[in-house]
Amino acid sequence: MTVYPLIIRAGPLMITGYGIMMMAAFLMAGWVMQHELRRRGLKEDYAADIVVAAVIGGIIGGKLWYAALYRDWSTLFSRGGLVWYGGFVGGVLAVMLNGWRRKVPLRFSMELTAPALAVGYAVGRVGCFLVQDDYGVPTSLPWGMRFPQGWPPSTAQNLARDFGVTLPSGTQPTDVLAVQPTQLYEVALMLLAFWWIWRLRTHQRAAGWLFGWYLLLAGIERFLVEFLRAKDDRFLGPLTIAQGMSLAIALVGVGMLVRWRRPDAFMVPADATALRPATAR
Repeated sequence: MTVYPLIIRAGPLMITGYGIMMMAAFLMAGWVMQHELRRRGLKEDYAADIVVAAVIGGIIGGKLWYAALYRDWSTLFSRGGLVWYGGFVGGVLAVMLNGWRRKVPLRFSMELTAPALAVGYAVGRVGCFLVQDDYGVPTSLPWGMRFPQGWPPSTAQNLARDFGVTLPSGTQPTDVLAVQPTQLYEVALMLLAFWWIWRLRTHQRAAGWLFGWYLLLAGIERFLVEFLRAKDDRFLGPLTIAQGMSLAIALVGVGMLVRWRRPDAFMVPADATALRPATAR
């Protein structure tokens, strides 16, 4: 199957499928958090605070991580050049800073954002598919996809030069190869993670326990999919830098699940004005 990127042009304005889906991802995450705040009888507007902080911190973190990883600081001012783990770290730090400023406990923010992060990531990966980035290694499977205008195009030359993929003899440099649609694998796996976390959101464990599930599932998902990704940052045999990060995140998640497995006396403090109970409408 040959797939082309979604690009909408209106004069000098160019809107990509990636941009559309990133906007949709943040909107979906915000809606999920609003739903949870409403269920808890708290002020729904705090969801917008988190989304704004996550957008700003995520973009800064993702750009800085990419520039440092590839030692190309010019990408800080380009349209592309984002790394998810950098965006995750930057977004978390920004949300933590906003919560500290608004006197919102960190554990409450973690509990609130766990399902939102899972569904937001799944929707965002649809954008990667639409812009044809982050695809996998060549495959002969019937659902393999060719990306002649991908980022970069899935040609034999690009796969061998940029990602160190070994190609069969007789392959021409300009051949557009079918590759694993790893973006769609991630969409499916993170939607499953969202479904599981959503089912657990009314748990009676300590606050923060739900975020442990998110870290564990997100770490496992990314670790597995990385084996199929076309990557050039393998640092320990077949393992990539992202897999090292994934293992670390999954282990932190396990620690949270163990640490907060029992109920405790956690409560949202009265001076957390950003979360004051919503007034009756």
